[in-house]
Amino acid sequence: MISQVGAHPDPYAAITADPHLDAIPRTDAEAARIAKVLAPPRDFNAPQKFEDLPGGAATVRVKPNADAFSQPSANLGFEEELDFKVGNGLFRKIWVSAPSSTLASDGLGPLYNARSCQRCHLKDGRGHPPGPDAENAVSMFLRISIPDDSAKIADIQDYLGTAPDPTYGTQLQDFALPGIAAEYRLQIAYADLPVTFADGTTVMLRDPTYTAADLGYGPLHPQAMLSPRVAPQMIGLGLLEAIPAADILAHADPDDADGDGISGRPNIVWSAEFDRPMLGRFGLKAGAPTIMQQSAGAFAGDIGISNPLFTDPFGECSTIQDACRKAPHGDKDVRGYEIDQEGLDLVVFYSRNLGVPARRNVDDPQVLHGKQVFYDAGCASCHQPSFVTSRLNDRPEQSFQLIWPHTDMLLHDMGPGLADNRPEAVASGTEWRTAPLWGIGLTQQVSGHTQFLHDGRARSLMEAILWHGGEAGPARERVLAMPKPDRDALVSYLESL
Repeated sequence: MISQVGAHPDPYAAITADPHLDAIPRTDAEAARIAKVLAPPRDFNAPQKFEDLPGGAATVRVKPNADAFSQPSANLGFEEELDFKVGNGLFRKIWVSAPSSTLASDGLGPLYNARSCQRCHLKDGRGHPPGPDAENAVSMFLRISIPDDSAKIADIQDYLGTAPDPTYGTQLQDFALPGIAAEYRLQIAYADLPVTFADGTTVMLRDPTYTAADLGYGPLHPQAMLSPRVAPQMIGLGLLEAIPAADILAHADPDDADGDGISGRPNIVWSAEFDRPMLGRFGLKAGAPTIMQQSAGAFAGDIGISNPLFTDPFGECSTIQDACRKAPHGDKDVRGYEIDQEGLDLVVFYSRNLGVPARRNVDDPQVLHGKQVFYDAGCASCHQPSFVTSRLNDRPEQSFQLIWPHTDMLLHDMGPGLADNRPEAVASGTEWRTAPLWGIGLTQQVSGHTQFLHDGRARSLMEAILWHGGEAGPARERVLAMPKPDRDALVSYLESL
């Protein structure tokens, strides 16, 4: 049952604090300096100062191979780099079923989507969406929930109550241990959707339909809502976590008071870690407030690994899945849980300190022109270029850094074309968190594909742009009206990020 909070005249007052950050308050002089640094550019003939360092002092050099997203923050000390490497080992660890002689690695499942964190976040990059026949699906699954008006945070405006499916939980697992039925098999059918630019050029988009086939435990709930998800890239998470909530909320405009057509608003989620409502930051709908909760939830839901935040030894198994609940589990040794707090802390440290690669070609005339097109089209209204992180007592790697993630961290209505029709906390069925764009130009190098958006339907950056609707619809129309040289410059700019 969700805890209750008192009434707040300001709908965001409950989430202005950052209980996960040991932050030093900013002085008025610092605030003025930051405002000046973050002001939009006036000149597109040259790059902005420090624009080539998207992760601030944590920015890493670009490796020429698939390891470009797997480097520690450049400003980590020697001892911290050792912790990073140990966390990397746990991130890559292949979990096995219990009982096992390898006690530190047992506890897999009994239902699961992957046997390691790395299996979803391959090379710390984007997941690999399946093809049209859904074969070779890697790091894609379906979230699931049903409406539940009783599951709300009191006095939080627009909180949309949902509950797990009574049989299948909060996500569908397509793998299971021997003797236990998997929950489903993912099927995808694509329909062609032509889109034509003003100059007559036509692009064929893929419009997907998802089906949960071969259900292992009977039909879904009649009101079940499904949402496809592909694992996002991992870089820069600690820097996003270190942005003051107040700075993110300053960009919120739920009623479009400035009349620009953009109505970004924060997701408000319940923190299992701090037992209070917090600003949602992570996940495709900003459904997790911290890297700790996101990581712990992934261990439980994706791998079936119990941990101090999500303690059930059987992971996602419901009361109906009797064989799953009665299967041997790996949390009956000195760890207490299948991954204990020390192990979880190391995975979080690793996830927090995956370095953002440096920009490329920032002073190239084509890239600079593309940057101007990006601003003129209105893309920067949601893909907010830069922030300054909090000054922190305990995280020098993320402390007081000028960063360039190109996201406002807010929810935006993206229209019916991208809608999954499944709410998550405050996020409606048509809303998604603005995706960070840093590193997006290295997707092919790291992940071996160029498939974007929450379900990988877009096969190129331009296809991803053309799927934008809702609040982003006017920006999309401007792109459709552009001559090809401007479109090419826009893509060049995105590829430089």
